[in-house]
Amino acid sequence: MIILQVNGLTKSFSGTDILTNVKLEVQHRDRVALVGRNGAGKSTLLKIIAGEMTADTGDLIVPKGVRIGYLEQHSGINSTLTVWEEMMTVFKSLHLMERRLRSLEGQMADPTVYEDPVDYERVMKEYDLLQIEFKDSGGYQYESDTRSVLHGMRFYPEDYDKNVNLLSGGQKTRLALAKMLLSKPDLLILDEPTNHLDIETLGWLEKYLVSYEGAILIVSHDRYFLDEIVTIVYEVSRRKVMKYTGNYSAYLDEKAKNYERDQKLFERDVSEKAKLEDFIQKNIARASTSKMAKSRRKLLERTDWMESPDGDEKSAKFTFTIDRPSGNDVLALDEVAVGYEEIPVSSGLDMHVYKQDRIAIIGPNGVGKSTLLKTIIKKQEPLSGKIRYGTNVQFGYYDQEQATLIGNGTVLQELWDDWPMMNEKDIRNVLGRFLFTGEDVEKNVTSLSGGEKARLSLAKLMLKKSNTLILDEPTNHLDLDSKEVLENALDDFPGTILFVSHDRYFINRIATKVIDISASGAAEYLGDYDYFLEKKLEQKELLAESGTIQQTTTSSNEKKNEDNKELKRQERRLTRAIAEIETQLSTYETEMTALQQELVNPEFADDHIKLMELQAQIDAIQAEHDTKSEDWLSLQEELEVLN
Repeated sequence: MIILQVNGLTKSFSGTDILTNVKLEVQHRDRVALVGRNGAGKSTLLKIIAGEMTADTGDLIVPKGVRIGYLEQHSGINSTLTVWEEMMTVFKSLHLMERRLRSLEGQMADPTVYEDPVDYERVMKEYDLLQIEFKDSGGYQYESDTRSVLHGMRFYPEDYDKNVNLLSGGQKTRLALAKMLLSKPDLLILDEPTNHLDIETLGWLEKYLVSYEGAILIVSHDRYFLDEIVTIVYEVSRRKVMKYTGNYSAYLDEKAKNYERDQKLFERDVSEKAKLEDFIQKNIARASTSKMAKSRRKLLERTDWMESPDGDEKSAKFTFTIDRPSGNDVLALDEVAVGYEEIPVSSGLDMHVYKQDRIAIIGPNGVGKSTLLKTIIKKQEPLSGKIRYGTNVQFGYYDQEQATLIGNGTVLQELWDDWPMMNEKDIRNVLGRFLFTGEDVEKNVTSLSGGEKARLSLAKLMLKKSNTLILDEPTNHLDLDSKEVLENALDDFPGTILFVSHDRYFINRIATKVIDISASGAAEYLGDYDYFLEKKLEQKELLAESGTIQQTTTSSNEKKNEDNKELKRQERRLTRAIAEIETQLSTYETEMTALQQELVNPEFADDHIKLMELQAQIDAIQAEHDTKSEDWLSLQEELEVLN
């Protein structure tokens, strides 16, 4: 079933075409990615599909009844409600149905309803139909679904009563994503949904989206994420859209093959065109060959010559060099605690960094990864512990918030102010390597997009020629092409790299070590991200076999083993109790179904006493069912907190 069709769509701004004759189709349960460079028109196309922007020409066909949910980039929730109340606004229709069901149950409990058979029949019929609709719409599980999604987005029971407006920007973005997932539209449109998500949350979101019942249309620069989810890729490039079947890696392979084919065809066209132009030039003036030359000139003008497959799209070109190498020991952390205002967010951090290390720092949001980097480069003091620095260590720092861009002037001035001895030509050449050409260098820094600011920050980092790069989320705001250029530059860098990133593909490409930090310490893994995952899995399997959970930052292993055994016992107790309640709930539902069938049996239509007895039994079972359901939810909450 086709749930979205785009035919011949065109959009321009200020006379400049952004999208031309776009064709796109999404069917039920499709997983579709829109990829392309920053500024290619991906977000514009999503806004048109979501109805937030109109196209100049073309058709947008959405079947009647299809619900579209759109979560744009950097969106968040502003609300005076609590987290739980805000999530419950998604289920207004279920709340209305639930109130109506309670009202009908009250009418059925009233003996006077049986005095009028027509009225009784109406009440029973409405109740049966509404109960079926309520169940099919998820009425008996929406609270459980809400807890599950909130947990996946790292909101726990203690967060439910927090006011939404008091949350951080990142938390509001995650809450907006949670709300969109709970609304379960037929077509879920997500523009950069992986922003503000740590690696653990990304993994949960991937699993959720893979099993999502509707169709998904995603814009993302996270290659790992796209490979896990999508099965169709539409590339937005040079105002056109081209379809590829498969995930992102399959798209890259197919695109490379197409490029080789198109390059050969283009070279053939160039050769044929040159021959025609040469013939025309040599023969147009001769009387004997002029007619033939004019005929060739018409052919030259009529022919739709192929454009270069490279088009007008350019890639940044840069490398990182160093002034002088550092010593072999770059830095060491001994029992360091980091945080703000004497409140640590992470402590007990031990780390050794050696020359030419490529270290990825990972961990959940809020654990202090960025704070650690700022502490290392002396932007703030450690709360406790000691940091020792090696000889000739020169730090080059990339801030994910682009706080290193301190000027209010133009792009050109931003670099010139820091390197006043460079002449203008050299400054312009450097900016050109980062795709700032012509009038771009006169743009005000404050008006730049996130991607442009990222490229300007990288230009300043390149000019510093530091031997130790400290990078905080360097791939944020970069499109996939720019990410690849950055990866190549870092691959060739002769110094040391210490970076924080949630981009798992980037970590795999760059890192030779992974340091997983928590509130109470750090664990080092001598490999890339895939190696880290393998080791974590091995640890879980060993823990499962031994039945104990070992923690690296322990002062008493025996005590923790006892604690973990107790946790396991509690978990088994809760699991058994939940299973018993689920069996009871199933029995209650079977009994109520049988009694409801008796209730509508024509043989009892005039037997009001029998009907009242049946209804009384149903009410009693329903009360037991409701009590057990509340017990089930409480036990589930206990189990979630325990885990």
